[in-house]
Amino acid sequence: MKETAYNQINPLVRLKETELLSNAQYEQLLNAKSTNELKEILKNTVYGPYMTSDFTETFEYIYSKEKGKLYEWLYEMAPEPEVITIYTSRATFHNLKVLTKAELTGKNLDHLFIEDGRYSIETLKSAIRTRVSTELPQPLMNAILEVLDYFQESTTLQAIDIIYDRNFLTFQKYLAEALNDQNILAEVTAFIDLTNISTMARGIIQGQHENFLSTVLSSSGSISKVRFLDYTEQTLASFTDFVLTTVYGGLVLPIVSAKTKEMDLVAFEKVKDDYLTSLYDKAKTMAFGPLPLLAFLNAKEVEWKNLRLLLVSKRSNFPIEIVRERMRMTE
Repeated sequence: MKETAYNQINPLVRLKETELLSNAQYEQLLNAKSTNELKEILKNTVYGPYMTSDFTETFEYIYSKEKGKLYEWLYEMAPEPEVITIYTSRATFHNLKVLTKAELTGKNLDHLFIEDGRYSIETLKSAIRTRVSTELPQPLMNAILEVLDYFQESTTLQAIDIIYDRNFLTFQKYLAEALNDQNILAEVTAFIDLTNISTMARGIIQGQHENFLSTVLSSSGSISKVRFLDYTEQTLASFTDFVLTTVYGGLVLPIVSAKTKEMDLVAFEKVKDDYLTSLYDKAKTMAFGPLPLLAFLNAKEVEWKNLRLLLVSKRSNFPIEIVRERMRMTE
């Protein structure tokens, strides 16, 4: 699709960007003495309408509703829905996990459903129950069928998460290739690579066997899955050495312990998010194409992560400097 197709939505996205929390507002939120003070600061932002007396208890509900409204609006406006789906599919796959577990166990887990702006809870439930759908794209149906087929031979609920997580990454690559935009493909490929690094590192710590790791790792990144699997029975320090030789070595080096030679996996999640955000820097000066829209979606996702962190920190009285270290980069 021609880049000029985004002429209508990109100016609207720029307006939406003005609603994002500023660095000055984050500083105020960081220095808030309590959740009540946090609420007073947020009253003057786009979150104002939600700042009721029980907002701390209903934050996840607020988050879901606000996200759903945004996604619905963007789906109405975007010339290529795949751009939005790159982000909404995170909620969609969460919903597939929850509703598949509900179907297989007979439990009601509707309260865990997250709005994705596209697929209703009834649509997903029907696809899982009947194994067919006229609304879901084939990659999503393939994921559902793989999980249901697996469950006919095994009753391990953890397998539901594993299979859906791998299919999620495959779906990300499918969407990026369908859009045929090199900037988006680069971001999605990096996202898959970094997710694989995190998955493999945690697998090593947990002592997971090769068959398990082969199932959870994605083959859609730029680093071969086989190269990861070579480190199945090795130490985290050995795997860290390998990561340092990849294109992501510069990212990981600052979070490697001088004593243990291992990367800090908690710090890695922040490094990963900040790096992916940095890939959207060029969108700030772009007037055409889908990148400004995707950059805004990323910025909104980062904002929600930071708000959740701030809320938890005020409840638990975390020191400000620790919270600051863990907050994601916003620009």
